[in-house]
Amino acid sequence: MDKRHFLQISAVLVGTAFFSRYVTGSSEPMASADTKFEVTKAEEEWKSILTPEQFQVLRKHGTERPHTSPLDKNYEPGTYVCAGCGQPLFISDTKYNSGTGWPSFFKPIDGAIATTVDRSFFMTRTEVHCSRCGGHLGHVFNDGPKPTGLRYCMNGVSLKFEPA
Repeated sequence: MDKRHFLQISAVLVGTAFFSRYVTGSSEPMASADTKFEVTKAEEEWKSILTPEQFQVLRKHGTERPHTSPLDKNYEPGTYVCAGCGQPLFISDTKYNSGTGWPSFFKPIDGAIATTVDRSFFMTRTEVHCSRCGGHLGHVFNDGPKPTGLRYCMNGVSLKFEPA
C-alpha cells in the first residue's frame, strides 16, 4: 500500500466517523423505546392499535408526504390530540397555514410535548414528540409567527382532531 492510497482510506474513515452522527443521530438520539413514558406498549401492541402510516410516523420517526393530511386545511375550533395516546397537544387557536403542507402550530399546550435533537439526514433539527407516549409528531423550527416565532410542523397522521 502506497502513501497516497493510505491517505485516501484514512480520509474516508475519518469522514465516515464524522458524518455518521448526522446520519444515525447517535450522539443525541430521538425519543425511543429506551425512554420512560407514562404510556408504554410493546411494538406489536402499537401495531395493533395504529394504522401502518401512524405506526411508521409515531413509532419509527417517519414523515408523511406533504399536502396529504386533511388536518392541514382544518381550521375548525377544537383540540388536536396524539393519535397514539389521546393526550391533548395543540388547540385550534394556535394553528396557522404555514404553506408547508403539514399542520402547523405556533404553541403547544403546556407540558404536552417534549423535544430532542434529531441529527438524521445530514442536518440538525429539533424533533417534537408526545410527552406522554413518546410518539414522534414532527419538528419545530424558528420561522413561525408571533407571539412565539416558532413553527411546530406536525405530521397530520400523528394527530387526531376533536371538535369543540
